[in-house]
Amino acid sequence: MHPAWIVAAVSFIALIGAAGFRSVPGVLMEPLHEEFGWSRGTIGAAVSVNVLLYGLISPFAAALMDRFGIRRVVACALVLIAGGSGLTVFMTQTWQLMATWGVLVGVGVGSMSMPFVATITSRWFVAQRGLVTGVLTAAGATGQLVFLPLIAALARDHGWRTPSLVVSITALAVVPLVLLFIRDFPSDAGIRAYGAEPDSEVGVRTPASGGAARALTVLATITRKPVFWLLAGGFAICGASTNGLIGTHFVSAAHDHGMPATTAAGLLATVGIFDVAGTIASGWLTDRFDSRYLLVVYYTLRGTSLLYLPILFGPDVHPTMWAFIIFYGLDWIATVPPTVALCREHFGADGPVAFGWVFASHQIGAALAAFGAGAIRDAQGSYTMAWFIAGGLCALAAVLSACIRMPSWARVGVQPA
Repeated sequence: MHPAWIVAAVSFIALIGAAGFRSVPGVLMEPLHEEFGWSRGTIGAAVSVNVLLYGLISPFAAALMDRFGIRRVVACALVLIAGGSGLTVFMTQTWQLMATWGVLVGVGVGSMSMPFVATITSRWFVAQRGLVTGVLTAAGATGQLVFLPLIAALARDHGWRTPSLVVSITALAVVPLVLLFIRDFPSDAGIRAYGAEPDSEVGVRTPASGGAARALTVLATITRKPVFWLLAGGFAICGASTNGLIGTHFVSAAHDHGMPATTAAGLLATVGIFDVAGTIASGWLTDRFDSRYLLVVYYTLRGTSLLYLPILFGPDVHPTMWAFIIFYGLDWIATVPPTVALCREHFGADGPVAFGWVFASHQIGAALAAFGAGAIRDAQGSYTMAWFIAGGLCALAAVLSACIRMPSWARVGVQPA
């Protein structure tokens, strides 16, 4: 087995650890509301801080991985996640919720989010890049699949503090695996990247300088290109319609219609099951088809499904809700592999950091949706308007994706190394 696959496997496990606490907010919203009396808007604001930092830290983390190495950054990120989730059990006031759930965990998960995937695949793989991107992206869904039912059951039987501690311990348990098995570059182990030609420079260690400042330098460069704004705009809507809305508020919305929280959490876990299949399939398709057109299809299908969601809620799970869960799950983060590929095609060696900034827009959209949907629920007593707004925005994302032009090298048929 090529060592690249071992690196990918440990990265997958690390991403599952990071996904654990990201799955907590939607499940614990009701227990926190009942114990402390905090409004859903207040709790949603803490989630907004989390997802906002999750995105804004990403490009800097990608640059720091270039400067200090993948292992150090990812190990520190897991420790932050463990600390934030563990300290949550002592909170009694909303500012503590913001500091632990919002800041510590937000910085931790942001330091090993999707740009981490882009860095691993860019350094360790030439062949099967799209497929591996899909598999690693699916790790977030797998984390949701593993943790959501457990968190819901633990919160129901033992209170919300127990699952917070479980997530903390799990994140710490992943740290030794990262330190033992992940290497920063294939050349550090005296090998080539998977599928690289003998004279290829992919995966060869090169001096890096600037650290986090490089993220700002790259930002100054890519913002002069229209393709960045098209990708960032579409990905902001992607975040709003997934993590920000469904990931944060689905359980609460289902509970409004009489569905038990554990049942709703199980539905989200099922989304995770089908998201694994959908994202891996999207990676396979990205290796074979134009990424722009894949994004158009994905956003169109997602928007259509969200417009139907308000009429599907009820105290019981009917076949139509199962159809939504399966359909929506296949499309949950299928947008990531083609977006990573477009960043690599248009921005070259700066692709991972550029994707970090695109991903930052994803989390800005998610943060706005997490807060906005909670505010809509507090004001109107229903989430219905939030679903309709998200569906319309997905149509806009499809249009933005259709406007992306081919990179200049593709028009002449010569891809840079």
